[in-house]
Amino acid sequence: MNQLDVVGVRVEMPNNQPIVLLREVGGDRYLPIWIGPGEATAIAFAQQGMTPPRPLTHDLLKDVVEAFGEELTSVRITDLRDGVFYAELVFASGVEVSARPSDAIALALRVGSPIYGSDGVLDDAGIIIADEQEDEVERFREFLDQISPEDFGTGNR
Repeated sequence: MNQLDVVGVRVEMPNNQPIVLLREVGGDRYLPIWIGPGEATAIAFAQQGMTPPRPLTHDLLKDVVEAFGEELTSVRITDLRDGVFYAELVFASGVEVSARPSDAIALALRVGSPIYGSDGVLDDAGIIIADEQEDEVERFREFLDQISPEDFGTGNR
């Protein structure tokens, strides 16, 4: 397993499909995962430190986990099958729960848990961004600084 940092979310044109972009810590691979608009908003809220007046689903899940005395120790993106990513929530008690990566990432950001990607997932779906493309990544980060979660809309998939 390789630790991943969340670079951010953006809307991929022309389909208006949000993606979350992860970067391998200590490595040179990036992992783009297409996600839904609700999850994009949840991830963007967490990255920006925004707390809604009423808990969103991922905030509620965080509160429930804490109410039961559990601790989310890590999130693992474990598999990619037929274009679908799979993840697990790993708790201090040893319990592991299957989850969509987007939901797992949104929860991990809220509780400060590390995110890991399996070697197989990074080998299959990871991309290496050449040095000349690093400017594009920087522009992506600047783009993320300029948007708000409301920019993602609330359409259903």
